[in-house]
Parts: sequence; C-alpha cells; structure tokens
Amino acid sequence: MLVKDAMSTGVVGIKEDTLLRSVVEQMVWRNVTTMPVVDDENNITGVLTIRDVMLPLYPNFGDYIHDNVHARDFEEMENSYKKVLEKKVVDVMTVKPMTVSADEPILKAASYMGLRNLRRIPVADNGKLVGIISVSDINTALFINKS
Repeated sequence: MLVKDAMSTGVVGIKEDTLLRSVVEQMVWRNVTTMPVVDDENNITGVLTIRDVMLPLYPNFGDYIHDNVHARDFEEMENSYKKVLEKKVVDVMTVKPMTVSADEPILKAASYMGLRNLRRIPVADNGKLVGIISVSDINTALFINKS
C-alpha cells in the first residue's frame, strides 16, 4: 500500500508571514495540530505544530535553574501567550521538515514517524504540497480499510 492510498488531500498550507493568532484559530476550527508552511508556488518550506506555538511559553532549563520561582509562574506564562500569538509562523516553525512522496510505501512513512517521533508528515511531489499523512491514516488503511 502506498502513501497516496491513505493520505489526506485538500490540505491547506500557510505562509511564513502569517500571524500565529490566525493560524491557531484555523487549527482550532479545523481540529488539526499540524499545518504545512508553503511559499507562493506551494513548495513546502516548513511545518507548524501546536507544540511549536506552545513551546515559547515554557521556561528553558537555564531559566528554571536560575529562577525556579518565576519559571513556575503559570499565570505569567499564560499571560505571555498573547505575545506569542503576535509572532509570525516563520518565528516558530520547523524548517525543512521531513516529507514523503505519495508513491512511497506507507510503512516507510510509518518508519519515519517512529524514528522521529512524529504524528504526521507532509506529502510532497517535487517539493510541492499534495497532502499529509498521519499515524491514524496509516492505521486506518492497514487495519480497517484493508481488503
């Protein structure tokens, strides 16, 4: 079975200069946790996950060691989320993400996901976004829809 047999199509790419607030709203309304980042020609330039948006809120280890009182101030962290949402996608996205081709075996995509601890991978054709495949898509294809 190939990636194209299980992937989701009609995936919306986002631009690097889009404000995170707008993207997070799209993610919430679409019930997605990952969005591919594309340029004007639909080439994949990155990927943005809800985790990427949340990470700037948390203290890094050095901050925690030097000031563990403020590093645990969860109300302060929550208040700083407004500033995070003013950033652009390019400020927090993962650049040059792993992609798979639609013509690759789905178990190859699954092995990439396992090796990198990913839940989904953009599907590209010559670098252009054509879809996305998730662990759930693979499980459904292998165990539910298999003839």
